[in-house]
Amino acid sequence: MQTEIIISGFGGQGALFAGQLLAYAAMDEGKHVTWIPSYGPEMRGGTAHCTVIISDDEIGSPLVRNPAAVIAMNMPSLDKYESLVAPGGVLVVNSSLTTHAATRTDIRAIEVPANAIAEELGSAKLANIVLTGAMLAATGALPLEAIERALEAHLPERHRKLLGANKEALRRGAALAETALAEKLSADYAD
Repeated sequence: MQTEIIISGFGGQGALFAGQLLAYAAMDEGKHVTWIPSYGPEMRGGTAHCTVIISDDEIGSPLVRNPAAVIAMNMPSLDKYESLVAPGGVLVVNSSLTTHAATRTDIRAIEVPANAIAEELGSAKLANIVLTGAMLAATGALPLEAIERALEAHLPERHRKLLGANKEALRRGAALAETALAEKLSADYAD
């Protein structure tokens, strides 16, 4: 199995860290992985995105045209990447920072108020982990426990005090996605 993921947002939102965390967790799980960061010259407040590929087999190319999953952390990311998600793929949208929902009907779009949840948990810096949890619940690319282990092993020392909150953010995002997907499935059967 191979899963291609793009995580996109403003610089400073943690898009690159979320991708790096996925890469560490995948490596720790014995998977093949690529992580390619990209950011504008202005860093904080500019654009930042990364591409992560997680695979059971060797990865032929690190380039991704139509990812299986996208995390759109803001409105420009939603506008840019919604059309690129592979049919049947997953689009996780930070509804705290977007003004409209995804419009495609051939993908699974999940709206997550990530900033609101992060602030409930005590730090706006947790929004990226909330969204990562939602994406993992929707794709099954990695188990949540692998991300929790990667957080324990790779969270920078200056953020260690947020380890418990990061784990809670991950679980909250996953639970929200599971609920949203179950409700959509139920509504689809009702039609």
